[in-house]
Amino acid sequence: ASRQLAIASTGTKNAVLLRAAAALRGPEGDGVVEANRKDVAAAQERGLSGAMLERLRLDRGRVDAVAEGVEQVALLPDPVGEIVEQRKLPNGLSIGRMRTPIGLIGIIYESRPNVTADAAALCIKSGNACLLRGGSEAFHSNRAIAAIFANALRAEGLPEEAACLLPTTDREATLVMIGLEGIVDLVIPRGGEALI
Repeated sequence: ASRQLAIASTGTKNAVLLRAAAALRGPEGDGVVEANRKDVAAAQERGLSGAMLERLRLDRGRVDAVAEGVEQVALLPDPVGEIVEQRKLPNGLSIGRMRTPIGLIGIIYESRPNVTADAAALCIKSGNACLLRGGSEAFHSNRAIAAIFANALRAEGLPEEAACLLPTTDREATLVMIGLEGIVDLVIPRGGEALI
């Protein structure tokens, strides 16, 4: 999936993002809100703090804001193929550096379900596949958002596996993901000091 996404055209990647944003604004976005209600109810039962609940909570307005963020990523210039440095050697040979996708990026983050969309959108735009590991408190929300991106990828002829959510909340899965040397090219921990 990462190899196919790496060579996808700018138009195709943007079409995926715009399709995902439209889905977030439509009935699928209502499904995200419904999934989030389950996460919030479970978090309240576990006694999460008010600040944590606020980070976790998604309503229709917040889902629309997530969609807007995905649309903004679609509007960004495609970094793939950009020449960032070029010079001519005394012998006349031109050399330069070109931006290319990294490959498969693992992203570990805590209980902000909007990060699922942000991470997937940025990875897709930059031609990178992603393996997402969100906080267990947002599992239902994250699954609903990841499904929207999978559907958008498939609809535009790209493998849905290019944006995957780990299907478990088991912390051991994170250690396995980090240990996938030669498969996962980069791991980004996003969160508090303890996570990093």
